[in-house]
Amino acid sequence: MSQILSIKSNKPIKTVVLTNTAVSKVGELIAAEGESDLALRMAVRPGGCSGFSYEMFFDSEVEDADIIEDFGDVRVIVDPQSAERLRGSTLDYRDGLMGAGFAIDNPNVTKSCGCGNSFS
Repeated sequence: MSQILSIKSNKPIKTVVLTNTAVSKVGELIAAEGESDLALRMAVRPGGCSGFSYEMFFDSEVEDADIIEDFGDVRVIVDPQSAERLRGSTLDYRDGLMGAGFAIDNPNVTKSCGCGNSFS
Protein backbone atom coordinates (compact mmCIF):
# COMPACT_ATOMS: atom_id res chain seq x y z
CA MET A 1 0.00 0.00 0.00
CA SER A 2 1.42 3.39 -0.96
CA GLN A 3 1.72 6.15 1.58
CA ILE A 4 0.25 9.61 1.20
CA LEU A 5 2.86 12.25 1.98
CA SER A 6 2.35 15.71 3.40
CA ILE A 7 3.31 18.42 0.90
CA LYS A 8 4.79 20.56 3.68
CA SER A 9 6.95 17.96 5.44
CA ASN A 10 7.17 15.04 2.96
CA LYS A 11 6.26 12.71 5.86
CA PRO A 12 3.46 10.12 5.72
CA ILE A 13 0.06 11.49 6.76
CA LYS A 14 -1.43 9.35 9.53
CA THR A 15 -4.87 8.04 8.91
CA VAL A 16 -6.02 9.38 12.24
CA VAL A 17 -4.35 11.01 15.23
CA LEU A 18 -5.59 10.74 18.81
CA THR A 19 -5.10 13.55 21.28
CA ASN A 20 -3.63 12.63 24.65
CA THR A 21 -7.08 13.05 26.19
CA ALA A 22 -8.61 10.64 23.65
CA VAL A 23 -5.83 8.09 24.20
CA SER A 24 -6.43 8.25 27.94
CA LYS A 25 -10.21 7.84 27.62
CA VAL A 26 -9.99 5.01 25.05
CA GLY A 27 -7.47 3.27 27.32
CA GLU A 28 -9.86 3.59 30.28
CA LEU A 29 -12.77 2.20 28.27
CA ILE A 30 -10.71 -0.74 26.98
CA ALA A 31 -9.52 -1.52 30.52
CA ALA A 32 -13.14 -1.49 31.69
CA GLU A 33 -13.97 -4.11 29.03
CA GLY A 34 -11.42 -6.46 30.63
CA GLU A 35 -9.98 -7.72 27.33
CA SER A 36 -6.39 -6.70 26.66
CA ASP A 37 -6.45 -7.46 22.91
CA LEU A 38 -9.10 -4.86 22.03
CA ALA A 39 -8.45 -1.95 19.70
CA LEU A 40 -10.56 1.02 18.69
CA ARG A 41 -11.97 0.49 15.21
CA MET A 42 -12.90 3.69 13.40
CA ALA A 43 -14.94 3.54 10.21
CA VAL A 44 -16.97 5.65 7.83
CA ARG A 45 -20.25 4.16 6.66
CA PRO A 46 -22.85 5.34 4.15
CA GLY A 47 -25.82 6.90 5.88
CA GLY A 48 -26.99 9.89 7.79
CA CYS A 49 -28.56 13.01 6.39
CA SER A 50 -25.33 14.26 4.75
CA GLY A 51 -24.18 10.99 3.17
CA PHE A 52 -21.70 9.38 5.59
CA SER A 53 -21.48 8.76 9.32
CA TYR A 54 -18.72 7.76 11.71
CA GLU A 55 -18.66 4.43 13.47
CA MET A 56 -16.41 3.58 16.43
CA PHE A 57 -16.32 0.37 18.41
CA PHE A 58 -13.88 -1.97 20.11
CA ASP A 59 -12.63 -4.85 17.98
CA SER A 60 -10.15 -7.67 18.42
CA GLU A 61 -10.07 -8.81 14.79
CA VAL A 62 -7.70 -7.30 12.26
CA GLU A 63 -7.98 -7.92 8.52
CA ASP A 64 -4.86 -8.08 6.33
CA ALA A 65 -5.69 -4.80 4.56
CA ASP A 66 -6.51 -2.87 7.77
CA ILE A 67 -4.38 0.10 8.75
CA ILE A 68 -3.16 0.08 12.36
CA GLU A 69 -2.00 3.18 14.22
CA ASP A 70 -0.42 2.82 17.68
CA PHE A 71 -0.73 5.42 20.43
CA GLY A 72 1.12 3.92 23.37
CA ASP A 73 -1.03 1.04 24.62
CA VAL A 74 -3.98 2.05 22.42
CA ARG A 75 -4.33 0.66 18.90
CA VAL A 76 -6.62 2.18 16.27
CA ILE A 77 -7.75 0.06 13.32
CA VAL A 78 -9.17 1.55 10.11
CA ASP A 79 -10.30 -0.33 7.00
CA PRO A 80 -8.85 0.92 3.66
CA GLN A 81 -12.12 2.43 2.38
CA SER A 82 -12.67 4.40 5.59
CA ALA A 83 -9.01 5.48 5.64
CA GLU A 84 -9.50 7.60 2.53
CA ARG A 85 -12.29 9.59 4.24
CA LEU A 86 -10.53 9.75 7.62
CA ARG A 87 -6.95 10.53 6.52
CA GLY A 88 -5.57 13.48 8.49
CA SER A 89 -8.38 13.41 11.09
CA THR A 90 -7.95 14.00 14.80
CA LEU A 91 -9.98 12.20 17.46
CA ASP A 92 -10.40 14.11 20.71
CA TYR A 93 -12.33 13.48 23.92
CA ARG A 94 -14.05 16.50 25.44
CA ASP A 95 -15.58 16.72 28.88
CA GLY A 96 -17.41 19.93 29.68
CA LEU A 97 -20.54 21.51 31.07
CA MET A 98 -22.47 20.75 27.88
CA GLY A 99 -21.60 17.05 28.02
CA ALA A 100 -18.79 14.66 27.30
CA GLY A 101 -17.86 12.61 24.29
CA PHE A 102 -15.54 11.96 21.40
CA ALA A 103 -15.20 14.51 18.60
CA ILE A 104 -13.60 14.00 15.19
CA ASP A 105 -11.94 16.90 13.40
CA ASN A 106 -11.85 15.72 9.79
CA PRO A 107 -10.20 17.96 7.15
CA ASN A 108 -11.92 15.97 4.37
CA VAL A 109 -15.44 17.04 5.33
CA THR A 110 -17.05 19.39 2.82
CA LYS A 111 -20.37 19.71 4.68
CA SER A 112 -21.99 18.28 7.79
CA CYS A 113 -25.47 18.15 9.20
CA GLY A 114 -26.75 20.00 12.24
CA CYS A 115 -26.59 16.93 14.46
CA GLY A 116 -22.82 16.61 13.86
CA ASN A 117 -23.02 12.86 13.19
CA SER A 118 -23.24 12.94 9.42
CA PHE A 119 -20.99 14.47 6.75
CA SER A 120 -19.98 14.46 3.11
